[in-house]
Amino acid sequence: MAFNIALSGLNAASKDLEVTANNIANTGTAGFKGSRAEFAELFNSAGRNLSATAIGSGVRLADVSQQFGAGNVENTGNSLDFAISGDGFFTMRDGKGYSYTRAGAFHQDSSGNVVNASGQHLQVYAPTASGFDTSRLTDLKLTDAQSAAKATANVAMSLNLPSDATPPTTTPFSPTDALSYTQATPFTAYDSLGATHNGTVYFVKDAAANTWNAYLYVDGVSAGAPQAVSFSSSGALATPAGGKLNFGALSVSPGADPMALSIDLSKATQFGNSYSLNAVDPDGYPSGTLSSIDVSSEGVVQAKYSNGQSVPLGQLALANFSNLQGLRQLDNTSWAASFDSGAPVMGAAGQGTFGGVQSGALEASNTADLTAQLVNMIKAQRNYQANAQVISTDDKLTQTIINIRN
Repeated sequence: MAFNIALSGLNAASKDLEVTANNIANTGTAGFKGSRAEFAELFNSAGRNLSATAIGSGVRLADVSQQFGAGNVENTGNSLDFAISGDGFFTMRDGKGYSYTRAGAFHQDSSGNVVNASGQHLQVYAPTASGFDTSRLTDLKLTDAQSAAKATANVAMSLNLPSDATPPTTTPFSPTDALSYTQATPFTAYDSLGATHNGTVYFVKDAAANTWNAYLYVDGVSAGAPQAVSFSSSGALATPAGGKLNFGALSVSPGADPMALSIDLSKATQFGNSYSLNAVDPDGYPSGTLSSIDVSSEGVVQAKYSNGQSVPLGQLALANFSNLQGLRQLDNTSWAASFDSGAPVMGAAGQGTFGGVQSGALEASNTADLTAQLVNMIKAQRNYQANAQVISTDDKLTQTIINIRN
């Protein structure tokens, strides 16, 4: 009997060593969750037939329990590496259905889909006009299409015109004669096709007090008749009403829509005796190409373009479970929902109990600290040696009994 008990102990210690070896082997596996071997005592009889003097029949492996403690977050610099700081799993999809993982090492496949090393597709909530559609999941796909241009319609200028300016000595006004205007304020504008155009507003001091005439030229072509700009005695803008100069439409290039520019002078003043330009802010932009991917802490994935624009591609769909130990373990650091785990509770990063998402980082294995694993290995080794000694001792006892009979 002692042989069988000790043999079960050897098997248990061997399983414990295998679990520890697997933990150590995966210390460099992103998103890996270590396991713990759990054992239970064996009896030949149980329940009501178990007497007070019954001796156990050994030990058995009851469970290999996953330990879902978080690993350290390590920066990688790769924009498609994601780490969850807190609770939650990334949701993945393939031909077999949905699975869940903490391993956030993703890349783009030939079709533009964001996938992991196993080819599973990362799931997001699709963008809508008002946010994201949390009622359905979709594959995260990076678009390589260019960002469309936006024609410039408004140019906001924050400037100060000198209060002591006098009318130019040279008349009439000509953009090619610097003596015929007081100040010139250049800016860059874009047509509907994204082509760049050089615009300039020329300010000419009028003979009337606190009054100026503004001329708009685009690529050296006049955008219409001059418009009056006046200030109060305190230097604040008086006209135009609302602060905007609206010039007529101007054809700037074949194929593009005519450009109708509004010059916003609501922040213009007339103080002191010097001209100053604080800011020029045109609202248009050229077409752009995809330059980078940005992910916010709420898991919102945005495509950023070279023209400074960004387009939301989706919000990462995170999942959590009422009983993590009930998850069915798959390969490649993935898990599947089961009856014991319960149905996945879906949500977004930063909402409820879900953790935040960090881009350009990966969650390291939670067995990366080898000290505890090496201690477990030593314990399992000692248990194995002790059970082997029991077998050796029982063998000697048996041999003694045989010798007595002889």
